[in-house]
Amino acid sequence: MTLKETLENDQKAALRSGDQLRLSVTRLLRSAIHYVEVDRGGSLDDEGVLGVIAKQAKQRRESIEEFRKGRRPDLVEKEEAELAVLLGYLPAQASREEVEAVARQVISEVGARGKQDMGKVMPQVISRLRGKADGRLVSQVVQELLSPT
Repeated sequence: MTLKETLENDQKAALRSGDQLRLSVTRLLRSAIHYVEVDRGGSLDDEGVLGVIAKQAKQRRESIEEFRKGRRPDLVEKEEAELAVLLGYLPAQASREEVEAVARQVISEVGARGKQDMGKVMPQVISRLRGKADGRLVSQVVQELLSPT
C-alpha cells in the first residue's frame, strides 16, 4: 500500500470515528500532495509524498516556535497536536550520531576540506537523510564537521 493510499484510508477512518484532528491533518496533507502533483504535472511516489509531509512538519515546527515567542499557548498546543500526527507518517528521525556518520561518509567521498565545500556536501547528505532528519540539524552537523578544529 502506498503512502497516498494510507493517507486516504486514514482520512476515511478519521471521518468515521469523528477524530477531527486526524481528519483535518489528512485532508491538509492530501491537498498539499495534490497541489504538488498538479504543479509538477505528474503523480508523486512515496518519496515525493514523504517530502511533502516533511515540509508540512517543518512548517509546524516553525509555527510552534513563533507562537511561543508570541505567547500563544493555545496555538502552540494545536500545532503540536498536528505535528504529532504528521510525524506518525514520517520514518523514525535519525539521531545526531546517525546524521554525523552520514555526513562524515559524504565528506570523505567528496573530499571536502572546509566550509567552502559545504555546497558539495549538503545536497548529498540531505538526499540520503530525506524525511529522516531536520535540515537545520543536518546543516549544523555539517558546519561543525567542516570547521577547522
